[in-house]
Amino acid sequence: MEQMTAIHYRPATPEDWDTIAQHFHDLWRDNGVPETGIRPDWQALTLDFIQTATATLDYQAFVAEVQGEIVGSVGGQRFAGLYPNALMPEQRCYGYLWNVYVVATYRRQGMGRALTQRAVAYLKSLGCTRIILHASPFGQPLYEQMGFQPSNEMRLDL
Repeated sequence: MEQMTAIHYRPATPEDWDTIAQHFHDLWRDNGVPETGIRPDWQALTLDFIQTATATLDYQAFVAEVQGEIVGSVGGQRFAGLYPNALMPEQRCYGYLWNVYVVATYRRQGMGRALTQRAVAYLKSLGCTRIILHASPFGQPLYEQMGFQPSNEMRLDL
């Protein structure tokens, strides 16, 4: 597909949340989760997650539109943490970037990078000192090009 010249980026509004929830679903499917592995109430759960993150963790999504259709999205929020946050914000105020998604026909045109840059700028404006994300194998090279470093997260499948 040719490079699209009329891409409009903007902060998402609550009216966009259904599309962002669908992007969550589509990202899970793109990453090999079978439809049977996704709960039937995924949409309600995802919308509740977005609403709670907006109310409590400064969540903000950004969307990419082509001819009025949302074809990409990303979300960023303060990271709630896995343990008590007893450190001063200037020492540790993490942001979390999630669900960078671009519709398949619009991939490899720079939308993922542009969306990620907007979310990074937003998290920086909140005073975040580090951004965490869990990259798909497809997205990892992009994030490394943007300066994200592989972490020491370790996993044990049970």
